[in-house]
Amino acid sequence: MNSTANNIRQRLSLRKPLAEALDLTSRIVDNLSLQKPPKEEPELKDFLKKELAAVREVVPSVKAFDRDFPSLAFSIATGIGKTRLMGAIIAYLYLKKGIKHFFVLAPNLTLYNKLIKDFGDPGYEKYVFKGISEFVSSPPQVVTGETYSDRTPSLFSSLQINIFNISKFNKDSKETKNGVPKMRRLSEYIGQSYFDYLASLPDLVILMDEAHRYHGHASKNAINELRPVLGFEMTATPIDEKNKSFKNIVFEYNLAQALPDKRYVKDPTIAGRKNFDKKDWSPEEIEMVKLQDGVNVHERTNSAIELYEKQNDRHVVHPFILVACRDIAHAKAVAEKLESDEFFHGRYKGKVLRIDSDTKKDEEIEQQFVALESPDNKIEIVVHVNMLKEGWDVNNLYTIIPLRAADAAILIEQTIGRGLRLPYGGERTGTKTLTLLP
Repeated sequence: MNSTANNIRQRLSLRKPLAEALDLTSRIVDNLSLQKPPKEEPELKDFLKKELAAVREVVPSVKAFDRDFPSLAFSIATGIGKTRLMGAIIAYLYLKKGIKHFFVLAPNLTLYNKLIKDFGDPGYEKYVFKGISEFVSSPPQVVTGETYSDRTPSLFSSLQINIFNISKFNKDSKETKNGVPKMRRLSEYIGQSYFDYLASLPDLVILMDEAHRYHGHASKNAINELRPVLGFEMTATPIDEKNKSFKNIVFEYNLAQALPDKRYVKDPTIAGRKNFDKKDWSPEEIEMVKLQDGVNVHERTNSAIELYEKQNDRHVVHPFILVACRDIAHAKAVAEKLESDEFFHGRYKGKVLRIDSDTKKDEEIEQQFVALESPDNKIEIVVHVNMLKEGWDVNNLYTIIPLRAADAAILIEQTIGRGLRLPYGGERTGTKTLTLLP
């Protein structure tokens, strides 16, 4: 590891897998030209061939970029710190290579808002550049999907990070007014459209969070048009829209590797009843058994956490349950059942939050949803319908009750991933109950 990468590793206290990923990045980047791709064939094809050969000198298993620019994929399990790695890569490329312009893509609004805080709020506890002294007096200028049209780029900082929600980026790049898309309209601040400004930058680097979301035709074309010098793809599930594995994976630390390490994530376990035969039970009865058993596990976990906090003088963590339902009607019925007087004698009345495409529009429910990690949070059960696959990072989810059949392995992994993060600073406590995800 070179001195710049090593300093960043120490300043950001990177976990071992992330430090290894940063070291690999530094070695690959040293081999690359860091030049904008040619616009036309056959020059583009020749350029990508040379860049791919340079990457394969370090990682021979890489088969192709699958984009019109060099792009490196990192397959990293949920909860390990993909966002922190992105921050480390940005810091490295800026400090070592002098790259000043970055474009970060988010797959949804939840993750988009989170990334804006992660990269743009030095007072935020999860600020990714905390410890990088060069950014203390001159923090990066963060430009977002809401602010790009009314500010002058790079006016306040030599380092600029553009953060966009992919849907807004696609929309503003394609939907027209008087025949001209919003991002392609002339800006009085910069004398050209913002899209053209980004595409003209000689050192633009793109970082794609949840990168499996950007392999569709529209997203891929819009990103290619920016002609970045380099791309980084972060995902826990490196499978494209055709269910094919990424061809450009340079680093992997997946769930199968993270679980045996027993350092960075909770241990998933399955709770079941001895000698239980589902043929003896109706579907309604099985559903109630799942709910009751899940709540029993939750209450044991809650008691163990309270005891640990008192004995070790640690901050308050309120564990909660996640219930996955089939559809909105099912979620409504389950939420009513959980809050009824008959269910655990009404103990969970007022402690259930239903989150789906209907309730997401309710501002009060949205605020409760965002505040689930707060010590003042009173919610103990979240009932959801296909809303929490990615971009929802909490560390106090301990129990998951699936009441719907998962139709794909990727959905199972994403659902489990919601509960893998460790509380108490991401550290193992040494108490078995507190590192288990029933």
